[in-house]
Amino acid sequence: MVIAITSLWCGGGHFTAMADFVRSKDDRFKTFLELPPGIPSHDTFRRVFVLPDPQAFLGCFLRWTQALRAAIPGELVALDGKTLRRSLAAGQSPIHLVSAWAAQNRLVLGRDKVDEKSNEITAGPELLRALELAG
Repeated sequence: MVIAITSLWCGGGHFTAMADFVRSKDDRFKTFLELPPGIPSHDTFRRVFVLPDPQAFLGCFLRWTQALRAAIPGELVALDGKTLRRSLAAGQSPIHLVSAWAAQNRLVLGRDKVDEKSNEITAGPELLRALELAG
């Protein structure tokens, strides 16, 4: 997961890019990760991301971002909706996401997929409830 998240932060948007990324930075990753079976393949990254329950993963991600976040009184949290590029498959609607951004912390606190029959106006409050923000 550390490799996958680092790859995503650096622009690797798919499993093959994650495998290529770790191969290109192998020496750096070996300074803080042990990889006894070797560098994970793109198939391994795919299996890792297909197995977890999306809602359970979201809950873990939200707890992690909240732990990273410094408490700043009155911090602004902006909501932003985006449509993912190239997410339109034949016969399907494109994927829409809503994100919560902590301005002073410069951190995405959470992101949620908008239901196909909904919009970011209805998805935003759900994301805010999940974040349990106060003030």
